[in-house]
Amino acid sequence: MDSLFQHFRKDEQPFIEQVSGWMIDVEDRYTPKLTDFLDPRQRFIVQSVLGSSDIQMAASGLFEDAERQRVLLYPSYYEVQKEDFRITVYELKYPTKFVTLQHPEVLGSMMAIGLDRSKFGDIRIDGQTIQLAVAEEVSAYLHANFTSASKVKVHLEEVANEEEFLTVKEEWSEENHTVSSMRLDTVMSSVYNISRQKASSLITGGKVKVNWTVQEQASFELHESDMLSSRGLGRVKVLAVEGRTKKDKIRLQIGRLESNK
Repeated sequence: MDSLFQHFRKDEQPFIEQVSGWMIDVEDRYTPKLTDFLDPRQRFIVQSVLGSSDIQMAASGLFEDAERQRVLLYPSYYEVQKEDFRITVYELKYPTKFVTLQHPEVLGSMMAIGLDRSKFGDIRIDGQTIQLAVAEEVSAYLHANFTSASKVKVHLEEVANEEEFLTVKEEWSEENHTVSSMRLDTVMSSVYNISRQKASSLITGGKVKVNWTVQEQASFELHESDMLSSRGLGRVKVLAVEGRTKKDKIRLQIGRLESNK
């Protein structure tokens, strides 16, 4: 375990230990283990912990190319079925003539009724159509309690036909940057073309995420493959650290998610 820890950040160690516990459950009981919805970084950690063990891994978020997915750990003999992931997709119905709901409003309203973020997957929006993937075990609770969003009455209707699921096409561009360090505020200043003071303010204000987790330390050290997002500024990924310049600056290759708007 210690040799595995050295490849990940200290704050990721509790999750690694949790994954190890899941593996023990599968090995001892010889039955599949279904997780809550995991982000891509968490799924990468699960795959790394599994390594070359006999335990297999499958993942699904129902939506095509879903960012958040439930993971099924299972013995090699087991044949995975779509139903094993226990996910339902709902469409959010609301008076579209009077209001347009946005992702933060839907997310905030769902969490305000006491639902943990791990119990629902992607929230997809196309114009006024909103769909969300939900863990089946909280479906009844959601139906009973998710009755409003942004002071607007809402209700859920199940989307049974997969052909009606909303699709999202992401386009990424690549660009090069030179930074003095891998500090979060320093990299943000370069990739978003803002001052370090502004970057630091966004970070301490809880408006910046690294690998889908809020990061409030401006001195946080970024690594290759880290995903960075800031409210209102978009999402970027550290694709590669390409060495240093003659002036000892760090060369970065950055991927930027292009806006569809």
